[in-house]
Amino acid sequence: MGKLIKISLVLFTVLIITVSFIVFDVMNYAGEPAGREDVTKFVIIEKGQSFNATLDALEKAGVIKNPLKFKLFARIKGYDKKIRAGEYALSSVMSPALIFDTMLRGKVHLHKITVPEGYNMQQVASVISEAGFGTVENFMKIATDPSFLKGKGIHAGTLEGYLYPDTYYFSKDESCENIISAMVEKFQSVFTPEWEKRAKELGFSTHEIITIASIIEKETASQDERQEISSVFHNRLKKGMRLETDPTVIYGIKNFNGNITRKNLSEITPYNTYKIKGLPPGPIAGPGYESIKAALYPAETDYLFFVSKNDGSHFFSADYKEHNRAVRKYQQGK
Repeated sequence: MGKLIKISLVLFTVLIITVSFIVFDVMNYAGEPAGREDVTKFVIIEKGQSFNATLDALEKAGVIKNPLKFKLFARIKGYDKKIRAGEYALSSVMSPALIFDTMLRGKVHLHKITVPEGYNMQQVASVISEAGFGTVENFMKIATDPSFLKGKGIHAGTLEGYLYPDTYYFSKDESCENIISAMVEKFQSVFTPEWEKRAKELGFSTHEIITIASIIEKETASQDERQEISSVFHNRLKKGMRLETDPTVIYGIKNFNGNITRKNLSEITPYNTYKIKGLPPGPIAGPGYESIKAALYPAETDYLFFVSKNDGSHFFSADYKEHNRAVRKYQQGK
């Protein structure tokens, strides 16, 4: 009996030493990267996916070596059932411990989407669709849904002008609705209560100011000229003059081919500011910060006209004769 106890103790000691060695080896493994090549691999972990399937995906991507040790480390730490679903940007230069930390915290890869200033709603929809977040049709459906707009506190028929131009980051599984919400919420954070107050002081609603800002955005890319452009529109509105701005006409043309004609300028549409008085029904694009600011704080001028100098800048005039001379000089080369 004593001999049996001694054998059992020896076997138990050997087992303890063996297990300790394995644990020590596995813990060392967890701190060592699988390779030295820093190449990003995208690994998608589906919701409800088994740990074995996750292990297989990581091995196929080449971001781990020795799957058995990886699995043992997961079991020892209790990580195998805590991994979050999502798309992860991983690399073999990351240690197994860091890979687990990334997946346990849900540090999913975020796709960068840049919406430029001056893009209209259709163009924004195309940017989102091309980035892999749904279809243009679905985007437009949400952006024109009265109940969605009401829920966002937007008092307009569409989200034109309220999809704030900026750079956004979204995970692969983000819904189109959430993406649109993020853009609207960004707009609302930019258009502060102070700006709302300023709009009222000028006698305009938020919608009207965004409409003016969108026209400014389409008329010039020069930050130095935005307030002067704004002053022209404000001055014309005060005098009851038509705005006569091409970008609004273009917005009202279905399937515009890039060439504005005299016929286009003579057609009566809600957006043809050569024919209608006052502002068009709504914004024609998504204005950026500087254009909104310019719409609210125009320069103090007596300008009523401006013409492109074909170098990115404009010549401003206070009377029609001076404007005509500028047109002949810069547009007709006389």
